[in-house]
Amino acid sequence: MSPSASSDEEDHNEAPTEAKRSKKGDAAVDDSNVLYHPVKLSRSDLYRPPTAEELNQLKEAESLFHCNLLKMQMEELLKEVALSERRKKLIDSFVQRISDLSWLSGSAKVPFLLLPQVTKGKFHMAPPSSVDPIGSYPLGTCIKPHVVVDLAVTIPANVLHPKDVVNQRYPRKRALYLAGLAQYLASFSDLGPMRYSCLHGNRLRPVLLLIPPGKDSRSSFTVRLHACPPPGFFKPSRFHPLRNNIRTEWYTGLQTSNSEGIEPPTPHYNSSILGDLLPKAHLQFLSAVSSQCPAFADGVALLKVWLRQRELHQGAGCFNGFLASMLLAYLLITHRISNTMTAYQLTRQWMSSTDLTVNGVSVAKDPDSSAPSLAEFHSAFQVVFVDPSGHLNMCADMTACTYKQLQHEASVSMQFWDDPTVDGFYSLLMTPKPMIRTSDHVFQLCELVKLQSSCKKLNLLSELMDHSGDYIHTTLPLILSLLQQGLGQRIQLLTHSLCPDPEWSVSNEPPKYKTQPPISFGLLLRPELATSVLERGPPADSPKAAEFRQLWGSRSELRRFQDGAITEAVLWEGESMCQKRLIPKQIITHVLKLHADIPESCLRYVGATVDDVIKKGSEVPSTGEEESLVVVQAFDDLSRKLWALEDLPLSITSVQGAHPALRYTQVFPPVPLKLDFSYFDREKKSKSLVPSKDKPCPVYITPITVICHMEGSGKWPHDRFAIRHIRAAFHIRMGELLKKHHNYSYKPCPTHLDVWKDGLAFRIQVAYHREPQVLRESLTAEGMLVVRDNEEAQALEMATIHKPLLTSTLHGLQQQNPCFGAVCRLAKRWLAAQLFSDDITEDTADLLVASLFLQPAPFTPPGSPQVGFLRFLCLLSTFDWRNNPLVVNLNNQLTGTDYTEIKNAFMASRESLPVMFIATPKDTKQSMWTKRAPSIQMLQRVMVVAAESLKVLELQLMDGTQIQDVRVVLRPPLDAYDALIHMNTNQVPLLCHAVDPPGVNFKRGVITGNAKASSGVLPVIDYNPVSLYLTELRDAFGDLALFFCDPFGGTVIAVLWKPKAFIKAPFKTSQASARSVEVTGDEAKTFPNVSAILEDFRILGKGLVKSVEAKTEKWSF
Repeated sequence: MSPSASSDEEDHNEAPTEAKRSKKGDAAVDDSNVLYHPVKLSRSDLYRPPTAEELNQLKEAESLFHCNLLKMQMEELLKEVALSERRKKLIDSFVQRISDLSWLSGSAKVPFLLLPQVTKGKFHMAPPSSVDPIGSYPLGTCIKPHVVVDLAVTIPANVLHPKDVVNQRYPRKRALYLAGLAQYLASFSDLGPMRYSCLHGNRLRPVLLLIPPGKDSRSSFTVRLHACPPPGFFKPSRFHPLRNNIRTEWYTGLQTSNSEGIEPPTPHYNSSILGDLLPKAHLQFLSAVSSQCPAFADGVALLKVWLRQRELHQGAGCFNGFLASMLLAYLLITHRISNTMTAYQLTRQWMSSTDLTVNGVSVAKDPDSSAPSLAEFHSAFQVVFVDPSGHLNMCADMTACTYKQLQHEASVSMQFWDDPTVDGFYSLLMTPKPMIRTSDHVFQLCELVKLQSSCKKLNLLSELMDHSGDYIHTTLPLILSLLQQGLGQRIQLLTHSLCPDPEWSVSNEPPKYKTQPPISFGLLLRPELATSVLERGPPADSPKAAEFRQLWGSRSELRRFQDGAITEAVLWEGESMCQKRLIPKQIITHVLKLHADIPESCLRYVGATVDDVIKKGSEVPSTGEEESLVVVQAFDDLSRKLWALEDLPLSITSVQGAHPALRYTQVFPPVPLKLDFSYFDREKKSKSLVPSKDKPCPVYITPITVICHMEGSGKWPHDRFAIRHIRAAFHIRMGELLKKHHNYSYKPCPTHLDVWKDGLAFRIQVAYHREPQVLRESLTAEGMLVVRDNEEAQALEMATIHKPLLTSTLHGLQQQNPCFGAVCRLAKRWLAAQLFSDDITEDTADLLVASLFLQPAPFTPPGSPQVGFLRFLCLLSTFDWRNNPLVVNLNNQLTGTDYTEIKNAFMASRESLPVMFIATPKDTKQSMWTKRAPSIQMLQRVMVVAAESLKVLELQLMDGTQIQDVRVVLRPPLDAYDALIHMNTNQVPLLCHAVDPPGVNFKRGVITGNAKASSGVLPVIDYNPVSLYLTELRDAFGDLALFFCDPFGGTVIAVLWKPKAFIKAPFKTSQASARSVEVTGDEAKTFPNVSAILEDFRILGKGLVKSVEAKTEKWSF
């Protein structure tokens, strides 16, 4: 592409190239009729050997990138974020207009918090000495979408005094000068609204924001004016981190009793002023480095995109583009990276740089003798990165936690970039990582004004002076240190939000510190340690015991353990897993109250808020872990007893679970029940229990499916019907043996054997491994054996082979990731509540969640149910289902080559494959789990609802001013449906699991407490009137409508008419059911009789249906 074309790529597409005309006469042809086609190359051009540059590019793509696609993606991204020539011209002309500041006078609102109110000094307004561009724009590293152009307005030397560094005199004069600039620029007619802000949240460094007029001005660019002293006006040695420039007597207004006159150092205040002295020198240094490295600007652009996606690029103590540029320059001048490296190589090397919290680095080659040493910098700051002058720590305001977060993100990114199975470009550069979706637990510190009492409690007067009264950033490092000590090994990483740069109108006073939004903290948990109820300390006679007691206060007590040791220990409350997940909350609340005087009312903990939607139990709430464990233990016991059966004609080769409860993913796992058999009626002949017509529907008993494979033998018949008879005989014999040896109640059926064990119902299905093959075989009329796949064989394979394998695999995944099952339960509860459970089946949902743990890029595997659920909604709403298969690498069996083959096969057969394609190691080509559903329309609906649910939920969790009701994302919008069938609540057996359960409770034949249950009779298993009614509706009216219902206590069935069903069709007597006839002339046509159909709904559900409501017409029953 030519330079002229590329310069306007942001606004215009390049015109196609017109082919050469072969005849002179064609020149007169009208341009509108010209046919454009590719230019044909000569044979010599086609087979021309590649140039040296092309060979280098090919070699680079092969050695550095997983595929050539990643290289092209990088190049396109850089084009996308680069400024176009048109925008550069707009910026240059605007900057030139406002640079003429030859006259200034008057008074205005000063953008500075006067704490204390008065200081010595004189000030007068004068035109600036110069106005110079600084920062990323002149360096060429400024990127879209938020374009900021920095201008350094040099304050004249006669306005300042060399002693202005003391007691905030210079920062106040600087603020006054900006106020004068604002008043002068207010007279410009071609300026938009002006606002003040602070550079990286530092109130000592206010800046003036200028926005060009126009509707799209904010999306265009912002000019940021910095008032700076003349270069070299202040001596850098005055700003040594161990020197004092804020006098205690002036700050407190009290006479000090310090006889020695030793003042505490003010390193943060010093670095704030020193930062104003050096921007031009920094620009010169970076320009020199950039000129030696052609890919420098592109490398910085990639790093800026990467930082922005992780929310590290702006705010107080951020790691912004300037620091990224400086660190890259440091690596270049120390020859850790080469000037000839590409932008991708520069980015990778940057991410593997040193730990600045332990071993700070200096860009200065030959600092003067007055420059502080790295050890002196480390004594004053948590993160040390010294600028080229040798005097300024560019990371002075950064906390160690922020830099640890940067290191963690870089380490994770490197792992994913080196993994050929991960799309590194999309994951690392295109996927945002907000805190609520990155951290396992999040809590907020509200009412920040209470931190003033923390300063007193922690005796932080010197630090408060250093931060010029900013009590938030004074206490933040101490709070982070307390949290690190308290949480210890329970967390991998502690992060915190970066206070946003405040903005306010030039006509207003600057906002107070207390108006800042709450500070958010993120915890990345260690799942194996985070839920421990015991904090075991040192032995009682150890010197460290006193430190332990000092940290934990009254919570610490001596305890004797089974190994005989007597140690200090802290015991936290928590019986069920959902209570144990909140032990970090107990720790945080206790430590902050004890040491920082921060009351619990100031903490807003949102680490497990969403868990409430699957929480059950009043005395000991549970989210299903304990119930699932009981089911798994009962299954293991039954499995052992089945293996021990000896009087069977064939031995058992395997006993496998095929139910979600056995992989910890059942939304509401079955619980052992004691039944009151007097609640039921009995059938006259068999004396079996049946539901009573006059009572509410009995409790729903879930049958837990167990697949029992029998050994192969020549005695097995080769006829499908004979095999079924043999299986039925096995069911009868197994039931008899279980009754004889273990006294289990049972009921054999041709397809299964129901067994009642310990209050749980198990449904045992005998399987013969050759039966699916027998179902595929058939004889033709000529007697030839034909093998043809069919739905019956596929369904049997799914039930007896694939589902048990999936169950055992996901059970293993649960053992590795303790919150996997809870994430599945939350995801499936949302799908069911939004009426999607028939389209995204249980197995499909479990695989979607499994992908979050197996391929978590760019995150780490979820460590809490809430963050896993948020990522599930994000996956559903953002994954490109049209162009990509979702590969779930169970047991890590697939390699990078396998991924490529799956993707190629997928693209080759895309039109014939399911709209949601999920590949697993055992199913790389068919996506058998999503073959039936969802349809393309339902998938689009799921994506839209998931995106909106994610938006609402994240806003609620991060904004305490919102209405706090997470169940709002579980309430489906029913206005989109054509009819609603309302059901009697007493006939809905799972009513207690509804999103908003009614206050009325029905007796459903369950005995509570310690009462003894009746025995000897099998209860009513798998009886759910709602699901049976839904099946009948779909069988009778499936050609006319779609039916949706929440299987977990939903009292409404939503009906959606199929548009094609309402097209008038010629009259046929065989298709006259539920249709009206319309005669026009000699032609009779039929169309659905909606009123009769709605009446049929009511009749079909007599006793269950309360009313039928027509939403699209005025029909109602």
